Amino acid sequence: MSPMDTLRGRWGIALLVAAAIAISYLDRQTLPWAIKSIEADIPIGHQVKAALDSAFLVTYGLMYLGGGWLLDRIGTRRGFLVIMLFWSLACASHGLAGGVLALAASRLLLGVGEGGGFPAATRAVAEWFPVRDRATAMGIINAGTAVGAVIAPPLIALILTHGDWMGLSSWRWVFFITGAMGIAWAVGWWWSYRTPGVAFDDDAEQAAAAVAPSLRMLLARREVAGVVGAKFLSDAAWYFYIFWLPKYLFEAHAFDLKSAASIGWIPYAASGVGSLAGGYLSSRLLKRGRSVNAARKIAMGISVAFMPFVMLVPFAASVGLVIFLFSLAFFGQQSWSTLVMTLPTDLVPRGALGKLAGLIGLGGAFGGVAMGQAAGWMLDAGYGYTPVLTVAASLHVIAFALVCVAVPRIAPLNFTRKA
Repeated sequence: MSPMDTLRGRWGIALLVAAAIAISYLDRQTLPWAIKSIEADIPIGHQVKAALDSAFLVTYGLMYLGGGWLLDRIGTRRGFLVIMLFWSLACASHGLAGGVLALAASRLLLGVGEGGGFPAATRAVAEWFPVRDRATAMGIINAGTAVGAVIAPPLIALILTHGDWMGLSSWRWVFFITGAMGIAWAVGWWWSYRTPGVAFDDDAEQAAAAVAPSLRMLLARREVAGVVGAKFLSDAAWYFYIFWLPKYLFEAHAFDLKSAASIGWIPYAASGVGSLAGGYLSSRLLKRGRSVNAARKIAMGISVAFMPFVMLVPFAASVGLVIFLFSLAFFGQQSWSTLVMTLPTDLVPRGALGKLAGLIGLGGAFGGVAMGQAAGWMLDAGYGYTPVLTVAASLHVIAFALVCVAVPRIAPLNFTRKA
């Protein structure tokens, strides 16, 4: 393969993986955006809603680690195929649910499948991109989260409005159609993806100097604990936003399907811009001579600066201002997330990428469980959204401080000596 073909292949792979992540976020948004229609058949209160979200996040987090283990053993191509087929079938199974328990079972299975998505993406980036381009590539892939979330409100509204086929409730077709999209992607992935036969100089140097660490060795490092803890905090806020924003808009601002289709997608579009901006800024700083440590942390600090504005949402006088404030938070979050998910490629050799990406995702998922359960309890207890949003607005700032303390210098970790 010529250098030009390799270059085109790299960015084509980034776009292909971004499409998978888009489908992932479309699938996980089906329940939040279709919930009002589902409630016509299956009653769902705040705490039940939180329990359904937690069902997804618990298995998502555990399988984030399990998916990383799987990918380290069977490779990116086969691993991503298995992962995508599983979660697509799990998504479709929601359409067969007759009650809350069946919905919970489908959410558990969806989490099992989707848990391997980002570890697979991280491995694909490490296989195809040198260090200087990895943040940009991860930014493109992370932008897929926005594409899926932007598509969700209008697509789901369209299906709910017109999808009364075969005598089934239209909300069931939401899950059948989105599940079919994932199966179609899996076919394209298997046909097109190949592991490149190249080794980057920076990876070769790192591999020569480092032992492929075990899970225990990773957990013993302060740097790993710091990044996992930061992901726990920041994803607590993020999962609250993506799972509860539709319900907040339906309840606090009387949104209907028309409103959801017309403006509900805007914060998710801002998150896509943030994904690209964070990765681009970090890669740009690297190319201008900054160290990896400086490039990553400068970009992370700028990302975090957008997050506290969301605490103003309960005091906003108009829907337009509410959407703008959430858009700032979504922009900052996904810029931050791109950089945090790039850190495993900076810290450990390729043989441990799946494990470290899995640990980070596990931390994030359980942060989402904790925040979701707290939100469900506070809302059912009558405290309203103000204290929940205030807490959410502060978590990224704390997470960034934790990264700075736990990882004073972002550089390959040495596992040949005792930490």
